[in-house]
Amino acid sequence: MRTPMSDPVALITGAAGGLGRAVAAQLAQAGWRLALVGRSSTRLAAAGPVDALRIEADVSTAEGARAAVARCTEAFGVPTALVNCAGGTLIAPLHRTAESAYRACLGANLDTAFFSLAAFVEALRNAQQPGAAVLVSSVVGHIGVANHEAISAAKAAIAGLVRGAAATYAPSRIRVNAVSPGFMVTPATQSMVATDAAREGFARQYPLAGLGTVEDTAQAIAWLLSPAAARITGQVLPVDGGFTAVRPLVR
Repeated sequence: MRTPMSDPVALITGAAGGLGRAVAAQLAQAGWRLALVGRSSTRLAAAGPVDALRIEADVSTAEGARAAVARCTEAFGVPTALVNCAGGTLIAPLHRTAESAYRACLGANLDTAFFSLAAFVEALRNAQQPGAAVLVSSVVGHIGVANHEAISAAKAAIAGLVRGAAATYAPSRIRVNAVSPGFMVTPATQSMVATDAAREGFARQYPLAGLGTVEDTAQAIAWLLSPAAARITGQVLPVDGGFTAVRPLVR
């Protein structure tokens, strides 16, 4: 019989966002204890199950990421799963992207992934424990989409980070993978599909009918962390309705 302290521990960054909340719901249902990380304690208070640990930290820095892992370890023990949902988007052509916006985009997406993963694997190696991490890439890191240069660069770099880290830490029994979602309907993107015409326009780009949801991606993340994916590492799993693999049949 499972006791609360025997449940596995997952650290979720960006936990107050749409995807972070969906991942928290999936993992809580599967019996994980959750440490939810975000930059706003107010937003975190409304995220995840009531018994989750909430950690206010900026994981775009090495110091912030280490502090989050340390706080989780103090409360629950070393986390054996990491999901980096921290991020943001920037839709602008290269010639209209200010340096500050570019650096903020890389900080929110690539730096959070890099430093969170570094702190996570350091804790696991010190404890001599296996574990699994899932980062979040994007279809725009794999196929050219107009006006996405900065976010494309950040998300493509995450795919490289996954492969390198998976190779480095496989001997330590640490798996590193990523998901690569297409467009997802979230609170942040809701305004982009506020009309029927806009929703239909987005949906026509995808071979599978409809638009993706955060729940679709959260289910894939939960599977990658599960024993069912024990032989999978160094992979970027598309959750994109076929966007990067096949062309839709346009009628």
